[in-house]
Amino acid sequence: MGAARIAVVTSLAGAELDSDLPLLVDALRADGLAADPVAWDADVPGWERFDLAVIRSTWDYAERLGEFLAWADATARATRLRNPAPVVRWNADKRYLLELAGRGVPVVPTRIVDPGTPYGESDFDDADGVVVKPAVSAGARDTARYEPGRAADAARHARMLLDQGRTVMVQPYLPLVEEGERALVFIGGAFSHAIRKGPVLTEPGVIDNCRMPHPDVASYRPTEAELRTARAALAAAPSSPELLFARVDLALDQAREPAVMELELIEPNLFLGHSPEGLQRLVAAVAASC
Repeated sequence: MGAARIAVVTSLAGAELDSDLPLLVDALRADGLAADPVAWDADVPGWERFDLAVIRSTWDYAERLGEFLAWADATARATRLRNPAPVVRWNADKRYLLELAGRGVPVVPTRIVDPGTPYGESDFDDADGVVVKPAVSAGARDTARYEPGRAADAARHARMLLDQGRTVMVQPYLPLVEEGERALVFIGGAFSHAIRKGPVLTEPGVIDNCRMPHPDVASYRPTEAELRTARAALAAAPSSPELLFARVDLALDQAREPAVMELELIEPNLFLGHSPEGLQRLVAAVAASC
């Protein structure tokens, strides 16, 4: 019997920029698996020729969400998809944060403004300022923070997104994020490794879609409170036993307690270059999934 065939699913941008991609493909091949990077929208003969499709850097999905979700559903019918298509659909819209909060998970307080929903400048006012972003986005695209007293500017940002038919997410700005965001990586449901990175929204009032999404990355040892919060978020996600990988992004609130900023289950950077052990854990989990 031949080696299991693995599609490591990427995109045009991902193939160029994903530092995890060559590490994972080479490690899978070294483990005896027939692994190939394949763009999700590539004109391939058929996804059924693969034993497993592992989504890794489909970094253009937010701009083509309907097409991407249709691809995930079709691919899941043709082969085993990880993470599973229902998880992909659930995680694609950041209003999942409301669901996590409803299940008792500490999250950054989140307000959702849908197109056609009435709102006022007071919805964009907070003691430490606010962050405005699309509910469907990746890599902090079309996202900015606004200082206190700049509610009118934040509302204009929201109006721009709403006029495009996009749902808006508004969160208070957490000043302690300047001490670094925490990203905890889980493989096969178990904690693997973590990094801390510098703040992304460094210039208030600026939408910068060319900013580095992960500045000043360094290995990090999470606290017990951070691990508890991350595990609570994973437990509240659908199909959690089937999650091949996950990344939980945390920040500290005013009480220095961890709160979930995002639960990344589709195509997160897993920072495998910072954890050779994490890379091997992922290879083992992929092999087991075959």
